[in-house]
This record gives sequence, structure tokens and C-alpha cells, in this order.
Amino acid sequence: MFISESYRKIMRDGIWDNNIVFSQYLALCPLLAVTVTATNGLGMGLATLAVLISTNAIVSVTRHLIPSEVRIPIFVLLIAAVVTVVDMLMDAWLHELHKVLGLFIPLIVTNCAILGRAESFASRQPVAPSLWDGLMMGLGFTMALVVLGAAREIASAGTLFANASLLLGDRFKFIELTLIPDYKGFLLMALPPGGFIMLAFIITGKRLLDRKRVANKAQAALLSEAIPEEIR
Repeated sequence: MFISESYRKIMRDGIWDNNIVFSQYLALCPLLAVTVTATNGLGMGLATLAVLISTNAIVSVTRHLIPSEVRIPIFVLLIAAVVTVVDMLMDAWLHELHKVLGLFIPLIVTNCAILGRAESFASRQPVAPSLWDGLMMGLGFTMALVVLGAAREIASAGTLFANASLLLGDRFKFIELTLIPDYKGFLLMALPPGGFIMLAFIITGKRLLDRKRVANKAQAALLSEAIPEEIR
């Protein structure tokens, strides 16, 4: 499938270059609170993904109707309305997961990343790019939650996506894995300090990969300049 360069940039920004967690360092409160397991991270990530897509679409559609002087309060109200709907739907269809995530579902309203995308992107772009931006930013955030939750869960309990069938439904039972049988556990990783420690390792790894990528690009550019035009 052909994707234009502008859409590719939005995808790179959302998933990697401008990732909500690993690059912008936003939404760290729910990130560290709910990522005791990968299952919790996946549930929170999908809820935030739904809010991002919906609010971006609504803001983009109504961008010419909202006075610039009051746009921020209106955006907050729109986000709050969408979060309320998502909260009610999760309570109805994913009740066990809703009980586990608790207060952090309504607190999606305070996620600066959602308001930031509404203000900096959706309010200035047509619907299609805004939907794509919400999808990619949401996927990037979900990826961050799942990666951190998986790392903490493996380190603390030796499992992956534990209780997924109880929280997300029987159709997710296939992802429940025991990676380290008879593992005694590392309690620190299940506690808030463990979340900070693991997040620091992941961010460090991302920065090292980014530096390596930049160095490889620079080396490739130098080699390209060194090769005569007629040979190329």
C-alpha cells in the first residue's frame, strides 16, 4: 500500500521519533501506575488510542467553528466527553479491566499529549491526516505501555500478559505465557521504583539506537559524497 511522505512522517513521529512517552516524556503518571503487567498496559493503551483518534477527528471537523479565544477550554470539554464515553463502554464490556485500571481511565482527560495533539495538529489539519495522527500517536503510546509492562512483568513474575483472558476476554487467552517456570519473582519491578528503573533502561536503549541510526546516516552520506558521480 502506497503511503505519501507526509503520512510516513506522521507515522514515524507517532511511533518512534516523537513518541509520547520515550521522546516527549508525557503521561508518565498512568504509565508507571498501570504497567505492572503487559495486560494492564495494553488495556490502558487501547483506551487512550480510542480517545486520541476520536478527539482528533472531532477537533478537525469543528476547527472552523471554534473561536480561537476559547479553543483550549472547548478542547478540554471535548476530550472529557470522549473519555466519559470510553469509560462507560469499558465498564460495560471490559468490567474486570475497568476495575483494575480504576481512576486512571477518567484521568486520561488530563493527559497533556491528547490536548497537545488537538491543539498543535488536529485544529490545523483536515480530518484524514488528523485521524492518522491520532492513530499513530495512540499506537506509539500503546507500544510504550506494553513494552514497559512486559519488561516489568517478566522481571517481577516471569510471565507475559498474565490474566489477559480475565481482563480482556477469553479470546485473549492465547497470549498468556509463562516465560520463566518456577520463578521466585523480583518484587522491586512490580513496585513504583521498579517502573522508574525499567523506564530509564528503555529510554536509554532508544537513545542509543537513535544515535546509531544518525551515525549510520552520516557515514552513508560521506561515502556517497566520496564516490564519483560517474561511478554512482
